[in-house]
Amino acid sequence: MHKERGDRPTLQTIALTAVAILAFAANSLLCRLALQQGGIDPASFACIRLVSGAIMLTIIVLCKSEPVVPNRTDWLAVAMLFAYVAFFSFAYLTLSAGTGALILFGAVQLTMFSVGLRSGEKFGFIAWLGLALAVAGLVYLVSPGVASPPLFGAALMVVAGVSWGVYSLRGRGVADPLAATARNFARAVPLALVLSLLFIAHAYADATGIVLAIASGALTSGIGYVIWYAALNNLSAMRAATVQLSVPLIASFGGVVFLSEAITPRLVGASAAILGGIALVLTSRSRKPPP
Repeated sequence: MHKERGDRPTLQTIALTAVAILAFAANSLLCRLALQQGGIDPASFACIRLVSGAIMLTIIVLCKSEPVVPNRTDWLAVAMLFAYVAFFSFAYLTLSAGTGALILFGAVQLTMFSVGLRSGEKFGFIAWLGLALAVAGLVYLVSPGVASPPLFGAALMVVAGVSWGVYSLRGRGVADPLAATARNFARAVPLALVLSLLFIAHAYADATGIVLAIASGALTSGIGYVIWYAALNNLSAMRAATVQLSVPLIASFGGVVFLSEAITPRLVGASAAILGGIALVLTSRSRKPPP
């Protein structure tokens, strides 16, 4: 786990953080692009993403000069990783890149806040106000209307976000997060293969779809996580959480540029409410429960 740091991040840390955030946003763009063009089905995309990510992360871990810290397999983390990748892929059958990223990010943060409340963290008025604003923005985004996203796709992305939130919480305190991530990716591959078999009747993939899935797994997931862990060494928890606010915005902009998606007033308003609310929670102080 990274340490809290109060000093200013170096230029190298800023560059690593920027690249990692771009990689996270690119995951949404790559998945949406592959499915939008009909180049691959969601089950195959999820399977190829996990396989290529597992291969890339394993190669990186084996090339490390430091010894790998042994850890037992956290099967709940493996299940949550698989659920995130699978529901993420199916959700993007109907969601735009920006909307999907916003729902995903909102669900992740709300899950982590909820766990904090359950564990006894005390939030002040500003934090509660931010939490209410974020929830209201999420409800507004998916509420019925002309510009609302498909409800089923939004529900799938919420499940993906909750799964990723739980997976992130399971990783707290892990001695070697990179090795643990590689191990979890490898353990999730059999689950992805079973998913592919269940949807074998609907399976299809062309060269473009396969390349996009490999890029999502090996580059924006595998190498993206490596860069993110390198940046975390010199980022405080607050800075690390805050910079992730930019992921849905970057994904929305990328969707406009690369996928010809429209930015609707509903998306703009919901983004302001969700991201603004989360920012209020992040910047407010919370009191941890007594030991």
